[in-house]
Amino acid sequence: MTATISLPPTSEADDRAFSSSSLRLSLAPTGSAPALLDGAWWPRSRDLVAELPPLAAVLDPLWGRITRVTVNPTHWPVVPRDVPVAGHVVKVGWFLAEQDPHELLLLSYRMGRWNLLVVPPRTTPDSAAWLMAAASDPLGTSTAGGLMEEAARRRTVSETDRAVEAVWDSEGGHEARDPAARPRIPTVTAAMPHQPMER
Repeated sequence: MTATISLPPTSEADDRAFSSSSLRLSLAPTGSAPALLDGAWWPRSRDLVAELPPLAAVLDPLWGRITRVTVNPTHWPVVPRDVPVAGHVVKVGWFLAEQDPHELLLLSYRMGRWNLLVVPPRTTPDSAAWLMAAASDPLGTSTAGGLMEEAARRRTVSETDRAVEAVWDSEGGHEARDPAARPRIPTVTAAMPHQPMER
């Protein structure tokens, strides 16, 4: 599966890349080696009552009925006990010290458990695309917190590069690269004085 952010699914359900106006999700390929993360979810808000039903609606047919979800309350202002989803209720629990603040743990009694990176709602599309691809990489070895730290580092490097480029531009950097913008240096030709030849 690939991280698809804003386009609707382009192939059958087996592609498992989901994206619509209501859900932004990227999952590791089926049958891939176990990794620390099974994918990433990019909710539009920090409201679990609003955000969990569309997530469960997509995951229930894939993973079996999601019956329980746990979060770290650090980034969730309200953690409800129960969230009604299509045809059933998902129990919600929380762990402060035991669970990564950037991770959502989903449990299905029939199928097992899955860990998703939760991409913060206000993340830029470029950063979210990188996070979703990294979290659904079947060879990935990073934790949710580790990926968030790497995304922050990449953002800092990018901002520093942009700041350096802005300074360079303000000092004429881009203009100097453009040959048409360079001032012409006049060519000087000097005639050599004529000297008679010696006999």
